[in-house]
Amino acid sequence: MAMTPNEQAQHVVALLAQGKFSEVEDMLAASIKPLMPAGQMAATWQMLEQQLGTFQQQLSVQMVQTPQAAVEVVTCAFAMTPFDINLIFNTQLEIVSLTLTPVGTIEQQTNMQYAPPPYATPEQFSEQDIQIGSGEWALPGTLTLPTGTGPFPAVVLVHGSGPGDRDETIPPNKPFRDLAWGLASRGIAVLRYDKRTKVYGAKIASLATTFTVQQETIEDALLALELLRQRPEIDEQRLFVLGHSLGGYLMPRILSAPTASVVHGAIIMAGTTRPLEDVLLDQVSYITSLNTDTQQPQLDTLKKMVALVKDPQLTPATPASELPLNVPAAYWLDLRGYHPEEVARQLPQPLLIMQAENDYQATMEDFQGWQQALNQRANVTFKQYPDLYHLFMPSEPGHKATPAAYSVAGHVTEEVVNDISDWLKQQ
Repeated sequence: MAMTPNEQAQHVVALLAQGKFSEVEDMLAASIKPLMPAGQMAATWQMLEQQLGTFQQQLSVQMVQTPQAAVEVVTCAFAMTPFDINLIFNTQLEIVSLTLTPVGTIEQQTNMQYAPPPYATPEQFSEQDIQIGSGEWALPGTLTLPTGTGPFPAVVLVHGSGPGDRDETIPPNKPFRDLAWGLASRGIAVLRYDKRTKVYGAKIASLATTFTVQQETIEDALLALELLRQRPEIDEQRLFVLGHSLGGYLMPRILSAPTASVVHGAIIMAGTTRPLEDVLLDQVSYITSLNTDTQQPQLDTLKKMVALVKDPQLTPATPASELPLNVPAAYWLDLRGYHPEEVARQLPQPLLIMQAENDYQATMEDFQGWQQALNQRANVTFKQYPDLYHLFMPSEPGHKATPAAYSVAGHVTEEVVNDISDWLKQQ
């Protein structure tokens, strides 16, 4: 008797857990086999267990009907936290899609309707679909324009790490849409776009040995600025960039580009100053400490990988499987010696640097790094927010947030939006 899609999904996950990746690769539909280079599935599974701990068991399986297809969602227990493995099959039960997401992501994305934050007034702005760049890396985006004739000050939003969409969606939250709608309600135009790693993930995988933050983030932020300069509704003398998380860490590199001379000022939200590999190790160490079933072997493995990133002998030929997150050596080598706070010290633009005190990803140590480097500059403003976490949304007062905070529906707080708006209008 033939398997049902439900049973096939459970079978695929069982094979993954047993390390039988070649058998799973044999089940891929012909249309997606070219997008899955040899060894990528094994490397992805290794990265997953490095972040979540060892696989323990399948907890449940359910079918979620999305507008695109029926998705078999297998919720699995890992040592540190559960996670969903999502599979879409064709009529021959071949795999046409395999994704890994936090628990409930597919269901939330299907059922979720965005409720505007109370500080946003939709009748005071309109939105237009736009395209960032052209050619093989063109990206879809949204320009949010205040009502009226302008020209308006404008800000480009630059994502954190991972393949983010234009809203920086982390179900059930959309912090970049909160910022766009909140700022546009206050007379500031906002441009946001889907990240290159989201739109072209499969293509980028084939370029991994040469891929760096230049292609991941910086080039598209600069193209977005160029687009704004060409819009008659925008005041080209008042162009700003806002970077969150990785976008904040990279802000000094963005502003150092020759074409960034048009930027009038920048906002850094939860930007780290420590080396990226140290940030990752601290995050995983913290998450591990929250669990009674600590995964010391995974942590020890990550420590060895971080040491390899710092090793002077690291070369572009070092296998990605030996490095954190399965990220190739070229990426780490590109960031070697980069100290964002020191680069920022040499920049002329006014800066607003914002930090949530309950954030465990970008911490108060990073915030102090910015302060120590830039406190002699008269045009740098520092803001810190008690009881907010990485998304600048509320978390449990007085305690560092945990990964569970991200699954609580909320909005970027009105205080944060007002502080950004007030600072922009003062520049």
